[in-house]
Amino acid sequence: MAEGFARVLGWNAFSAGVNPSTQVNHNAVKVMDELSIDISRQKTNSVDDYVKNNFDVVVTVCDHAKEQCPLFTGSCETRVHHSFHDPYDATGSPSEILSVYREVRDQIYNWLKMFTQMELSDYAKK
Repeated sequence: MAEGFARVLGWNAFSAGVNPSTQVNHNAVKVMDELSIDISRQKTNSVDDYVKNNFDVVVTVCDHAKEQCPLFTGSCETRVHHSFHDPYDATGSPSEILSVYREVRDQIYNWLKMFTQMELSDYAKK
């Protein structure tokens, strides 16, 4: 979801996990589709695929990733961590689980929008 929002907000974004699944979670696809953002074709990548790449910003969004993320050997100007509840862990009925996905989706969007505004402001000062 974060990659989808980052792309909408103008970032050249890549998403990766420490234990990626074989496909994007169908609940994430569904709640992003509610906002007309199609993440169904995104790839599920391993963070190991990117450790040698150079990035302006590396963002981790869950504590599990922050703790297990390998050391990036490429250059990175800014590293940021913001913890969000992992909606994959949600329990309950299908509608209750979707509600958790929507809540996390909205939290990610609000935070990423604010972060993007801060980055643009900092960039303008350089």
